[in-house]
Amino acid sequence: MSSSIAPKPENLAQLVLFLRGEKVLLDADLASLYGVETRTLNQAVRRNRERFPEDFMFQLSREETEAVRRSRSQNVILKRGQNLKYRPHAFTEQGVAMLSSVLRSPRAVQVNIAIMRTFVQLRRLMDTNRDLARKIESLEKRYDEQFAVVFDAIKQLIACEETEKTHPKRRMGFEQ
Repeated sequence: MSSSIAPKPENLAQLVLFLRGEKVLLDADLASLYGVETRTLNQAVRRNRERFPEDFMFQLSREETEAVRRSRSQNVILKRGQNLKYRPHAFTEQGVAMLSSVLRSPRAVQVNIAIMRTFVQLRRLMDTNRDLARKIESLEKRYDEQFAVVFDAIKQLIACEETEKTHPKRRMGFEQ
């Protein structure tokens, strides 16, 4: 994402990943948003390491790095001979908030506000989806009970047809 794009939640949501049960942003994406090099961002974090415990920031494993690279392969094209020398760091919501105290530029303030709004919107969306799932489940239970009566009636009709086939009724009337 280029630094010319305004930091808005709708622009940032596509950068949020779900790793280790957390919504995170990668260091390279954050650096791009803040308008600094990834190396500069990570250097600022290293200088203030005590502010970034494991639940604020973590380094991706090799497997996670490969999975992220594969999932973003359409968007990320490495130049010939270029590779990832370092595994990326992932910042949780708290880690991104802590970055605001480490990076102090007007752009950093704007980006942090947009990122916090994005995390809030994602949280609301997830809550809405949970509520929707609960409602669907309760409807299924209620309709399963109602349809159970219908299915029982259908089974009885089928059973009646089967008994009629095995025990045909005697025809009434004259035989010729």
